[in-house]
Amino acid sequence: MTIRLGDEAPNFTAETTEGKIDFHQWLGDSWGVLFSHPKDYTPVCTTELGRVANLKQEFDKRKVKVLAISVDSVSDHKGWIKDINETQSCTVNYPIIADPDKKVAQLYDMIHPNALDNLTVRSVFIIGPDKKVKLTLTYPASTGRNFDELLRVIDSLQLTANYQVATPVDWKHGEDCVVVPAIKTEDIPAKFPKGHKVIKPYLRTTPQPNL
Repeated sequence: MTIRLGDEAPNFTAETTEGKIDFHQWLGDSWGVLFSHPKDYTPVCTTELGRVANLKQEFDKRKVKVLAISVDSVSDHKGWIKDINETQSCTVNYPIIADPDKKVAQLYDMIHPNALDNLTVRSVFIIGPDKKVKLTLTYPASTGRNFDELLRVIDSLQLTANYQVATPVDWKHGEDCVVVPAIKTEDIPAKFPKGHKVIKPYLRTTPQPNL
């Protein structure tokens, strides 16, 4: 099953380090980040899980729940968490799914035949409160994910959802946004009272509306 942008994120029940969850129920009306790991006690993933723990307040501020998954058991996860906390100067503060039968991994197409060990590849899914998939990324085992970039993407997605703006190349929080093409230029002043620039009829910018 290939998951595409705009698809409903498949629901599942699973055991985690914080108890059993029903994914859609657990997500509620929050945004979500689901990110996978090939197996426990892997070096790059150890650094990633620690980084997410240290960024938890940033995710919380954006009303985003984070959820990791690895094919090993809950007891293995809890042992790994001790190493993560020790080596990454953090306290893992979000659930990690145990997926020994690869049920969730297969549901989300995380098993790639050419991947090392034929285990879960390192995928990321950003899911909206409507349970629709907003972003998918797959990384090689050797490259650590950039969670600052994922926060940037979440900021952009939330702006689009709430204010009908898009974000230009290399956009950062606080910079001007692009008015979506669906809004007529004559309607911009009423919708974006902070002002706007018309660079081309199809390229209109406005200050970030939620600041």
